[in-house]
Amino acid sequence: MVKIIQALIPKQHRNRPGNTMKPLYITVHNTSNSAKGANAASHAAFVARSSTGVSWHYTVDDQVIYQHLPLNENGWHAGDGRGTGNMKSIGIEICENADGSFEQAVENAQWLIRKLMGDFGIPLSNVVPHKHWSGKECPRKLLGRWDQFKAGIATAHTGSKSTRKPVQTESLSHKAPVSKQKSSNLPSGILKVTKPLTKGPQVTAVQKALSSLYYYPDKGAKNNGIDGYYGPKTANAVKRFQLMNGLAADGIYGPKTKNKIEQLLKK
Repeated sequence: MVKIIQALIPKQHRNRPGNTMKPLYITVHNTSNSAKGANAASHAAFVARSSTGVSWHYTVDDQVIYQHLPLNENGWHAGDGRGTGNMKSIGIEICENADGSFEQAVENAQWLIRKLMGDFGIPLSNVVPHKHWSGKECPRKLLGRWDQFKAGIATAHTGSKSTRKPVQTESLSHKAPVSKQKSSNLPSGILKVTKPLTKGPQVTAVQKALSSLYYYPDKGAKNNGIDGYYGPKTANAVKRFQLMNGLAADGIYGPKTKNKIEQLLKK
């Protein structure tokens, strides 16, 4: 758990409009401020100034999270005026200060997003980059690995392997073990952990499909854990996928999981 410090913008300030909001989306930003000391506390001080015109709900660094607005009030962060981005989404800024760990700040933000998704029933599909609303290249350090960032929401601060190792945009295509495909050869029926373990090409097909969506059976292991065996690590990958896509998270591959994987592979 990451410490959350509530430091709300004063009600009389112009960047706290006070419009009632029921959040339907979570919008992710980078601060675009790499100066030393440009951490969450620094941005909390900035957004609390009476002269500041912009506002968002949370700033996250590698140590702590600051909350600036109540979650039932909108902020001015999405660049779409009174559109859905500003009026219906929770804004999260991730610090990139040179004297902090950006990857740790990313994991802290992923943990916060997972918490907010659970609190408000927001689906993973509604976790979007700032660019979604205004076209701005933000979050600038995450757009090139957006799918990996979203996949890491399921594992942040759980002890499971996540996406903390940075991946360069230009190398994504050959680092991922399998590229997304327009169609799949996913098996029908049920796959789950059994004794002895179920093995064969049908399991390999599921493992490859999950890996192409960044839900690796065993990230960092040989072939990222694609071994043709439906063991606990593959079941965990299925469970993480289910959790992040609104399915019953039981680690059992079945028709609903198959359909959702196929739907995402076609995007």
